[in-house]
Parts: sequence; C-alpha cells; structure tokens
Amino acid sequence: QVQLVESGGGLVQAGGSLRLSCAASGSIFSINAMGWYRQAPGKQRDMVAVITAGGSTNYADSAKGRFTISRDNAKNTVYLQMNSLKPEDTAVYYCAAFRQRVLNTDDYWGQGTQVTVSS
Repeated sequence: QVQLVESGGGLVQAGGSLRLSCAASGSIFSINAMGWYRQAPGKQRDMVAVITAGGSTNYADSAKGRFTISRDNAKNTVYLQMNSLKPEDTAVYYCAAFRQRVLNTDDYWGQGTQVTVSS
C-alpha cells in the first residue's frame, strides 16, 4: 500500500499563489507516476498535472503556464506550484500515485486538500 498526505491548500485571492505538497510513504517502490487531480462541486475529477518517475510532465490545458509540478525524490514528495490562481481553480485537490503492472495499474489517492480562490 501507498499512503499519500497532501498539504498546502487554503483560501487565496485571485491572482495569488499556493504550493501543494504530497508526501508519499509505504510501498513506494516501482511507482511510475504521481500527479494532481481536482474536483469541483458537481463536477468530475480531472487531471491537473502528472510527473513520471523519469521526470516527464503533462499538464491540463487549464494549468499550462500557471502551474508547475515537481518532485523531490529524497523526500518522496511531489509539489504543485500554482500561480495566477483564478476562481475557477477552486476545488478539492487530490494527490495520486500510479504503479503500472502487466495487466493493470494500481492507483492510490490522498484525502484531498481544499483550494478556494476568491474573486
């Protein structure tokens, strides 16, 4: 099992910044990728940014140019730096970890952290 603990959410004004952190522990060997997803009330959970074990990154269009995902392997921690925040970024942000197996992929999720952007 993999445990993920997010931190760094909160209330910020539009145009402000926040940095989310996700600390991973447990059976973190062979984790292929980690990422951030978000879910606004009444909406589905969407990918925000993903980073692979090799350091490749992928961003949702809404995050490009404003958000940056990074990882500190020594601390087993993934970060999401969010700049120029907009009210539409308001959501619960979840950290996720993925381990690809031969026939399927194991996924692990944190408990989520609330990000609220006021206009």
